[in-house]
Amino acid sequence: MRFVDTHTHPYDEAFSEDRAVAMQRAIDQGVTKWILPAVDISSYKSQKELALAYPSNAYMAIGLHPTSVGKDWERELTFVEEKLLQWAKSESGADNYIAIGEIGLDGYWSKEFMSQQLDVFSAQLDLALKYNLPVIIHERNAQPNIFDLLEGKSRSLRGVFHAFSGSYETYKRIKKYGDFKIGIGGVVTFKNASVAETVVNIPLQDIVLETDAPWLTPVPYRGKRNESSYIPLIAKKIAEIKGEDIERIAEQTTKNAEELFQI
Repeated sequence: MRFVDTHTHPYDEAFSEDRAVAMQRAIDQGVTKWILPAVDISSYKSQKELALAYPSNAYMAIGLHPTSVGKDWERELTFVEEKLLQWAKSESGADNYIAIGEIGLDGYWSKEFMSQQLDVFSAQLDLALKYNLPVIIHERNAQPNIFDLLEGKSRSLRGVFHAFSGSYETYKRIKKYGDFKIGIGGVVTFKNASVAETVVNIPLQDIVLETDAPWLTPVPYRGKRNESSYIPLIAKKIAEIKGEDIERIAEQTTKNAEELFQI
């Protein structure tokens, strides 16, 4: 079986002591493609170093995470714009970006810069349309604002709603705004997780797998550091929920991810 982890941060310092070992564990479990969402300028160097170390496995996204939107948001956004321009012009040494993300809105950690978050999110959606790239959307405690903003954008947007935990009705509304997949991660394995009830009704063609490593670790490793080698645990749980073979889950979710990100 082959798997794609569509959202993982193995360049995070949580992997500083055993990064290569963790990456090999993922490969050994059939998780041979990893999407690396960006966070901000401070994490760019480590993200790129990991992508260079695993050219056949790791795929970079570029973007400004909503929780990194602060007083220097204009500098951060300019960095994203410049990197995309370099990529589009295929300048020497330019990175190969397969998505714009992780972008979105977060009203959980702080609402101090929410108006700036809205501006940055809108600008990055426009960049996705300009460069014909999928987006990786982060939403936490900001769903009405997300939907209000998407209402005014082109329906040619496509991408993933990362760490989805909403209802089937929310899923249906998301589909109104473009060709969006739903990112399902370790939360689906938690006892009494409401998203498990939603997954029953979401077509498998709209699901992609993710870990969000090093966070949101699935059972039975909940409470410990997450990593891409745990993707099969998430696939197994989805198979149980849907009454499918895990091979079927692996095949379709991998197809979904490879087609969306063109990898």
